[in-house]
Amino acid sequence: MTQPVRAAIIGAGGMARYHIPTMLAHQTQVVVICEPSAEQVKLTQKVFKKHKQPVPPNEPNLAKLLHDYAGKLDVVFIITPHALHHDQTRACLEAGLDVLLEKPMVLNAAEARSLIDCRDRTGRLLVVAFQGGLSPQIRHVAQQLTGGHLGELLNVSGTVWQNWKDLSAGTWRAMPALSGGGFLFDTGAHMLNTICDLVGEDFARVSAWLDPRGTEVDICGAVLARTRSGVLVTINACGDAPPSCESSIRVITRDALIETGQWGERLLIQPRGAKKLRPVALPPMRGAWEQFLDVRAGTIANPCPPEVGLRMAQLWDAIRASAAQDGAPVTIAG
Repeated sequence: MTQPVRAAIIGAGGMARYHIPTMLAHQTQVVVICEPSAEQVKLTQKVFKKHKQPVPPNEPNLAKLLHDYAGKLDVVFIITPHALHHDQTRACLEAGLDVLLEKPMVLNAAEARSLIDCRDRTGRLLVVAFQGGLSPQIRHVAQQLTGGHLGELLNVSGTVWQNWKDLSAGTWRAMPALSGGGFLFDTGAHMLNTICDLVGEDFARVSAWLDPRGTEVDICGAVLARTRSGVLVTINACGDAPPSCESSIRVITRDALIETGQWGERLLIQPRGAKKLRPVALPPMRGAWEQFLDVRAGTIANPCPPEVGLRMAQLWDAIRASAAQDGAPVTIAG
């Protein structure tokens, strides 16, 4: 019988409780959690009890956890506020552990390069849990675009909207020191990452405007960008919408029209000569934890490596720099 993977969960809030049932269903023993909030610990313990599983202890100090559990863990799942991702991931990689990291990977390109260097130096695995990157739909169309099977890529346009301002009020997501940004860097981070996957290359020039709508973080945003090969990209984000959470991405090539969403929840393609968009039949997306285990086992390639996180971080750095100058174009160094 296959030995269970020994895991630690760093950050035991609502998203952790969403992932835990899948982890428990896939040969995983949660050995310990790391969560400073006693209230969140109690809520998370209820999930283990509900699934009739041993309740893991809580060690709120990550450095102590890594010391005390040395040799007793294989992997960690980091599900904490964005500003903590870099230091926590680096510490876990250097402790010899493979890491599944919730989105967005890091706050900026410097942190992304630091994690890539740490990954290479330690030889450990780092997978970022972006739904788009993990989606068969996004992977399929990205491969088709990169391979030139749909013709020259010309334009990409993405829109995402949610009543995020109301939902995030009073939470860490609305606090710049912990979140690193607002709607476009939280729910909209899926849009940024998926578009980075689709274009398959770095961005060269970016203009952007961000509107905080009376808060400390971006709520609405508009981005106009150009990739190194000249693909034109627009991104529209509204986090002050009526109750909802939706997205749409349109891709135009010389030989096809493509429609998808930032989570890769659908894929429709209209090849040249066809009269309308038609859905592409692909296997449903499997969970982030399942795919992480498959990457560790060597049965699939890493669908969302830190290199994609670097491309997104470079784009986010340029968006913030341009918005700070009222949309003045920013060039991303090659």
